[in-house]
Amino acid sequence: MLTDLQKKVDVIIPVYRPDDKFLRLLSGLAGQTVPVGKLILINTERAYWTEEADAVCQRIEAEQNAVGEVVLRHISAEEFDHAATRRLGVAQSDAPVFVCMTDDAVPENAELLEKLSGAIRETGTSEEGEIAEAYACQLADETASRAERFTRTFNYPAQSFVKGRADLERLGIKTFFASNVCCAYRRDIYDRLGGFCAHAVFNEDMIYASKAVRAGYRIAYCAEARVVHSHNYTGMQQLRRNFDLGMSQAMHPEVFSGLRSEGEGIRLVRETAGQLFHDGHAAELPKLFVQSACKYAGYRLGKCYRKLPFALCLRLSMNRRYLIRHKDELFGKGKRTEEG
Repeated sequence: MLTDLQKKVDVIIPVYRPDDKFLRLLSGLAGQTVPVGKLILINTERAYWTEEADAVCQRIEAEQNAVGEVVLRHISAEEFDHAATRRLGVAQSDAPVFVCMTDDAVPENAELLEKLSGAIRETGTSEEGEIAEAYACQLADETASRAERFTRTFNYPAQSFVKGRADLERLGIKTFFASNVCCAYRRDIYDRLGGFCAHAVFNEDMIYASKAVRAGYRIAYCAEARVVHSHNYTGMQQLRRNFDLGMSQAMHPEVFSGLRSEGEGIRLVRETAGQLFHDGHAAELPKLFVQSACKYAGYRLGKCYRKLPFALCLRLSMNRRYLIRHKDELFGKGKRTEEG
């Protein structure tokens, strides 16, 4: 029997250059045991929206008990913002639970929304705190490297758990880990906390999770809710992604200062190397170490972005338009503006 928090679930997806994964995502959402109330799509650049995506949206909206309504809004590339774009999507939702997803996270089964919304209980004890959000397990796809597959099992174990303020000393920064690749939120708590921050170059999900934890709420990891999502990034892509990660942490010392961060990365590299060696794939170790060095270099550069030339930051970031749009706020009005 469905609880009140499961009877209506909206799904919010920022979309950019929709491809086959996005079409499979849409089809996967249409077959859920908990029907989607509104499917809210915020598409960056109307020119990139495809006839195939349009056709699938029309089909799933017409199917009985698939998707109640598809809301499609187009924005420009200059308008995209990891936090503001999702805030825009949430403003279109009136469901007690909404799920944020990325456009390349494909549901692994028909129980994704049921499991996620079920993990958010209506009440919690005053001692433990209510569940504010629940994030899904991410599985590597068939093209993922062995290192990427191990990373998925490292970050998304087989057992579900709940974490909160009492776990900060034990888990450090991992307490705030709740990936918006696929994460369900209770709307009443979201509103109470003021929602996602107004703007973010990256990490809007962890910044919100930190507010929830520090306010006494808890975060659920739901291993039974699964999406297929992984990347085979190059070393430079890893560097740029981690530059934005480090930059977002430097921009929010109220969230990240004083918490362990690098230690988790070192442990991941050590355990991945051990697994590759144990499984007879030692030849892949040099690539692992190079990519790990790129991740660390990007992270450290991002942490000290204020000391770097603006032109270099533009080259290192995956979100150039964000840096240009918020240049004065991020770097100060006297920062040099040449792009190189």
